[in-house]
Amino acid sequence: MQAQLREKATELAEVLWKEHTVYRERGGGVVIRGDHVRRWISLAPTGGKDQALMRAGRILDGGTTAPARLEVVVDLASGTAELAAVCRRLLAETAADAAPSTAGARPPRAARASGGKGRAKAPRAPRPGRHTGVGSWVVLLCVGGVVALWAYTVFGGAS
Repeated sequence: MQAQLREKATELAEVLWKEHTVYRERGGGVVIRGDHVRRWISLAPTGGKDQALMRAGRILDGGTTAPARLEVVVDLASGTAELAAVCRRLLAETAADAAPSTAGARPPRAARASGGKGRAKAPRAPRPGRHTGVGSWVVLLCVGGVVALWAYTVFGGAS
């Protein structure tokens, strides 16, 4: 099964990307890595004959791989063109999931004046009509009670 997975992965890699790396995973699957497109695809064995679990994910900034975003069981007996179409669909959906939405996006934070190494905290907008919450009052009352009890035992109870 591993030889069949490796063979299919190599064929798929050549169809999908000019630049790619194919390697074996610890669990017996095969990974096709396209660093230039920042995506990866893996084929892992399943319990069925001539079937594989195809997963797709992103490659993060440091070169590590993010967990799979999508997965589907494919028939390895299908042609390379059909498997490539499934791969392209998974990759397109992975790219769509990774694209930041601009609808409710916050503006980027300003860099600090010290060389731009770090990020400055964005000022918080005050929440109208809300001051100290109920939970904070309970904590304050408990602390005040403990202090009052201590003061009573030290100063008031000794007379």
